[in-house]
Amino acid sequence: MPVPPSGEAGRGARAFAELMTLPIPATAAPAATLLDFVFGEIWQRPGLSRRDRWFIALPCLAAADTEEPLREHIYAALHSGDVTIDEMREAVLHFAVYSGWPKASLFNMIVDEQWQRIHTERGEPVPPPTPLLPLTTPSDPESRLLAGEQAFRDVNCLPYVPTRDDPYSGAGILNFVFGEMWLRPGLGMKQRRLITVACVAFQDAPYPILSHVYAALKSRDVSFDEIDEAALQFGAYYGWPKASRLIDVIEEQKQRVTQEWAEEGNA
Repeated sequence: MPVPPSGEAGRGARAFAELMTLPIPATAAPAATLLDFVFGEIWQRPGLSRRDRWFIALPCLAAADTEEPLREHIYAALHSGDVTIDEMREAVLHFAVYSGWPKASLFNMIVDEQWQRIHTERGEPVPPPTPLLPLTTPSDPESRLLAGEQAFRDVNCLPYVPTRDDPYSGAGILNFVFGEMWLRPGLGMKQRRLITVACVAFQDAPYPILSHVYAALKSRDVSFDEIDEAALQFGAYYGWPKASRLIDVIEEQKQRVTQEWAEEGNA
């Protein structure tokens, strides 16, 4: 398809090309209208950084099984330098925990493919990956579970922990999810929270939506303005019906944490 000169392209097409580090696409209505809204408006809003918006968009695309848009977005996030390869790989792992390994396997495959593409285009060899070992988390089983219990409290802003003596909560939640994944240094806490909120929202997971929105706000890792923008970014990438549920939960949890902060200030 011929690419129009930049002067003829709409603002959405120009914004798409700038964000995605790709040629300006030739578009006609209604695609041009969608580009204007998603790339010319949503991505340009100031309430959430462009870098942080990737951590909403990418899990939505991976969950939706949209290979070509996922490929383009992974390429753009890495090629622009907004997301490092280590952060991208940690994002895949985090997504795998909250959305499942089968979908994450495709996500991971495309990350490797696009990282190779970027270096091929640059005429450079792909650098070796960051070594896995030594792990920064405890290897001793008891220490690992203790670390997982503390991380569970810290991440969820809760005073209690689940039982150890159950494969799901002990080996899974405490040992791996909180004893390993949430403690890994390759991705910031805000970015992990944004990925998690997106994942629980598109899965309509009633209690996890509530608990993870609450924890993101109560911890102050994500501000009220940022969570509103995250919901808008989510709606652009996964649709209004699921976003409307997320927005309702956000409003409920804003009221809850505001009341708790007031009570804590008066204690």
